[in-house]
Amino acid sequence: MKLQLSGVVAGVFATCFALQAQSAPSLSSDLKAAYASVKNNLLQSAEKMPEENYSFKPTPDIRSFAEVMDHVVSAQMHACGAVVGEQKAANGEATSKADVMAALKAAFAECDKAYDGLTEANAADVIKTPRGERSRIGVLAGNLVHDTEQYGIVSVYLRLKGVIPPSSDAAARRK
Repeated sequence: MKLQLSGVVAGVFATCFALQAQSAPSLSSDLKAAYASVKNNLLQSAEKMPEENYSFKPTPDIRSFAEVMDHVVSAQMHACGAVVGEQKAANGEATSKADVMAALKAAFAECDKAYDGLTEANAADVIKTPRGERSRIGVLAGNLVHDTEQYGIVSVYLRLKGVIPPSSDAAARRK
């Protein structure tokens, strides 16, 4: 009986440790969570900006709101396309809200595949990119940093037009 009980206890501990290991944060899960957050912020920013402000430029020498979003689309198609092995180009420069939203959703669909395929086992795999060979996680981390930078830029555009950026909008987060 003691031997059977100790075997059951050992099995319970092994199961608990296995479950804890599955739910413990990892590089890939942390990166995926950060990507989901910035994806949400960029999509909501594009949705919240009124159509008439898509051509808005805070100063004449920088990109319009639509051009910043097109830049996000282009960068994502290059980076995430490289990760999934299907180098794709953006379909051109969108200027209307509907076209920008469609392009963003297509680019995020490409990135969803890239991030969904990231595991601890393949994170260090070397892949070919337009900028040379890099690790899978390096490309995706670079994409995340770039998306976050672009969200910071569009947050200023939103504020200049009296729109609260998604990450600052407490009322929207409660929904």
